[in-house]
Amino acid sequence: MSNRNRPTAEPRNDALDRESTGEQVYRGNQVWRNAKKGSTAFRIHAVQLTVEKMVYGGDGLARLPADEHGKGKSVFVPFVLEGERIEAAVAEQKPGFARAELGAVLGPAPARVSPQCPYFRRCGGCHYQHSSYEHQLEMKAAILRETVQRTAKIELPCELRVHPSPPWNYRNRARLKVQTSPEFALGYYRFRSHEFLPVEQCPISSPLINRAIGKVSAWGRSEHLSVEMQELELFANASDDALLVEAYCASGTSRRDARGLAERLIDAMPGIIGVAVFEQTTPHQNSEPRTLANFGESHIAYQTSKFSYRVSAGSFFQVNRFLIDELVDIVTGYATGKVALELYAGVGLFAVVLARSFAQVIAVEASQTSYSDLRENAPQEVKAVRATTEQYLQGASERADLVVADPPRGGLGERNVRNLVKMVAPRVTYVSCDPSTLARDLRTFVSLGYRIEGADLIDLFPQTFHIESVFRLAL
Repeated sequence: MSNRNRPTAEPRNDALDRESTGEQVYRGNQVWRNAKKGSTAFRIHAVQLTVEKMVYGGDGLARLPADEHGKGKSVFVPFVLEGERIEAAVAEQKPGFARAELGAVLGPAPARVSPQCPYFRRCGGCHYQHSSYEHQLEMKAAILRETVQRTAKIELPCELRVHPSPPWNYRNRARLKVQTSPEFALGYYRFRSHEFLPVEQCPISSPLINRAIGKVSAWGRSEHLSVEMQELELFANASDDALLVEAYCASGTSRRDARGLAERLIDAMPGIIGVAVFEQTTPHQNSEPRTLANFGESHIAYQTSKFSYRVSAGSFFQVNRFLIDELVDIVTGYATGKVALELYAGVGLFAVVLARSFAQVIAVEASQTSYSDLRENAPQEVKAVRATTEQYLQGASERADLVVADPPRGGLGERNVRNLVKMVAPRVTYVSCDPSTLARDLRTFVSLGYRIEGADLIDLFPQTFHIESVFRLAL
């Protein structure tokens, strides 16, 4: 897939010199932090460092100079690349490591490029826009291999196949924060903070979503809203010409007010086919958000090369609109047998394709919204089960020829792995979005007799540190 030509690397990066934006500003031995409620200044340690390597999470690892206390501790610095000489300000000291803010790049790496987004380094969404896309893939592959080796004590016995994505406009879904006063705006949190950053564009999101950011922002400024919106999620279909909107409102919002918001929001721009309004949940709530109102369509028909999926507001679906077919092929290709089991099935992304090669597919999903879509999408060969993976594996009696697991960032966990192994499935395909929990679970699988037969890195999240991978295991 084609990539943009690499811009010339800038010899020096003084991006912290933006006092008016509220960022940290590096000046000699001081960092000035502009807070919302006035400015405070504090003196911190400024040093020159060499970046040794990149680590999961987006940071580069360097080492502070040795002093009278012994060998210099590790220091983590964002927005750098391996091998670069940098000037940095140490902002946080921990017993075993430190964190620093990048002040200037004194010796840039060959892969350093000019970021394409005006919000980069202020917005917390992207981490690698200062790197060429080819180098982003190299970094992610190295981090994945090292994480598996360090945590699972496993050297990959097979080639790690890397699948690139178009690096821009790839997201079919964007969840934005909403500011209602003093002026309506959509945005994200600033880097490593909960401070609101208004945006007018997001280059990693689809063209339709970018138009919606501008149109909805203008709509909000012209409306007198009586509802406290806190977040807005925009979900585009495969052809990028229809949009499903999810509005998340403050607790206590009435159904009447939510209905009024949905009816007005659907007119914010052509292309919005439906609006769902939910009551915002807190981070401590494990339940699904309560639906307050729906107006227009309640779902999108997401067309792939193999199937048209019903995806309702609130259901999970993969976000990279360019790699969905490739991901499905990697997970389901060449798999045949009598029974397949899919854990964390969502709307049935893999299950409906596996049904073409297996006599029966058991698809397990806990979310009521995704489960409803799963039942709608599933052909007769698919048995949909509403349960958590833990609940299902504790009582499972079926013997599957293939198990596909696509867990959230927390991974499967040791209890689920051990219960899954009791099924004696000859093949397990593990779809992971976090290399740390993947490596932890691989260690358990291998200790219980499984071996790694294949490994793929599918770059679903260009410009970010996130790593999606597929590991195929066999007894």
